Amino acid sequence: TELEDRTLGPVTVLFGAQNGKYPQGNSLLVRGSKETVLIDPSLAVIPRRDRLPEIDRVINSHCHEDHIAGNHLFPEAPWHFHELDLPGIRSLDAMMAIYGFPESTEAPFRQAVVEQFFFTPKDDARPYRDGDVFDLGDTRVRVIHTPGHTRGHCCLLVEWEDSDDRLLYLGDIDLSSFGPYYGDAWSSLEDFERSLDTVRAVEARWYATFHHIGVLDRARFLE
Repeated sequence: TELEDRTLGPVTVLFGAQNGKYPQGNSLLVRGSKETVLIDPSLAVIPRRDRLPEIDRVINSHCHEDHIAGNHLFPEAPWHFHELDLPGIRSLDAMMAIYGFPESTEAPFRQAVVEQFFFTPKDDARPYRDGDVFDLGDTRVRVIHTPGHTRGHCCLLVEWEDSDDRLLYLGDIDLSSFGPYYGDAWSSLEDFERSLDTVRAVEARWYATFHHIGVLDRARFLE
């Protein structure tokens, strides 16, 4: 089936099947006058590869298998992760430590991370921190650290010139019955609750989730 795209200002939401139902996800293509970035390349990016523009950098909201499944398509572009999640992309062992599964679960999941999600380690992946801004030229992507799902999970606020519209990408704050919270060894319910307060205070025209919900306006998001 043909996957859908939706353009909102400089952002194109690359929807996965069933609004990004796991293992699929909704990735964001963000264009500026100087750079084009891809946020959280999902499995849905793979069939789109040949019709994507040149990607100058990849920004990952956090280091989980479904969010890095398309990273391998862009080996020459810098990959960016919050500094707390950065170890996970540097080795498969470090990636598995994020989940903290028991041995009986880890072995098949380790295999799936490689074979189904195309895990590719990158030693020179770059750290970002809360408040950092990626200036794409006329368009900015601002980092908001929202831990809880993982230690380094971040939301990404896209702002653009000559417009009051903004889009907040929520990553794995799903707002669904599947979430909003689901945890592993690197998760914290207390941190997650604080992060919900953080994103609630961010005013934007649109809010986009990686899984399930897709794009919401502010009224629906608050509801």
